[in-house]
This record gives sequence, C-alpha cells and structure tokens, in this order.
Amino acid sequence: ALKLKETSGIQAEAFSSAEVRHGPMEIIEEGYPVLAFAPSGPEQAGTLAFADDMRARGAKVMVVAPRGTACAGLLPSVPTAHQLLEPFTMIQGFYLIAAQLAVERGRNPDQPRFLKKVTQTH
Repeated sequence: ALKLKETSGIQAEAFSSAEVRHGPMEIIEEGYPVLAFAPSGPEQAGTLAFADDMRARGAKVMVVAPRGTACAGLLPSVPTAHQLLEPFTMIQGFYLIAAQLAVERGRNPDQPRFLKKVTQTH
C-alpha cells in the first residue's frame, strides 16, 4: 500500500482479509479495486473465499497466487522451494507491477514527488 501511495499517488490500504470483514468492506462496491495476495498454506482457502465474496460485491479483484491456483489469473507468483518463502516472491513481483503502474500514470517510481529520505520533526 505504501509503494502504491508514494510511487503512483494512489490511495491504498493494507489489511488482512479478516480485518476487511470487520468494517473496511463497507466501502467495497461495484468497480472497487482489490489486490489480494494468496500464498499457499492453510490461510489460502480463506483468502480465495474473500476474493470471491468481493467479486460478488462487484469489486475488481486481482489475486496474486502461485501458478496453478484456480484464480491466479494474470498475476501468478514465482514458485518457491517452500510455501513460507512465497510472500517474498509475491512482494518482489508486486514491486515490479507498482513501478510499471507509476510509469503508466506518468510518474517516475524512482523519484516520487514528495518522498524525502530524511524527515525532521521538531
């Protein structure tokens, strides 16, 4: 979410699918974009069910999941030697997507407009 904000100027928030069900889903309606990361493991089924529920609400849902996962679609992640490593490859792929999105929005992802490496507080 932070990378989308600082490189593309897109309002984004990061929540677990369980957290979304406790309130934030109130704003999810027709056409609302949802990006879900669904690594292998016991939590995947719940994440995929969440994605289906959000699609039923009319959201535009994109799922990042290992190749072979039914709804991985256009965003498959790179296979890993162990499922605990999948989030690392998923986020690496996401950074490439975020950078391309920034370029498509006319921004330089390597030089966000207002990003400062050092902030001063008084």
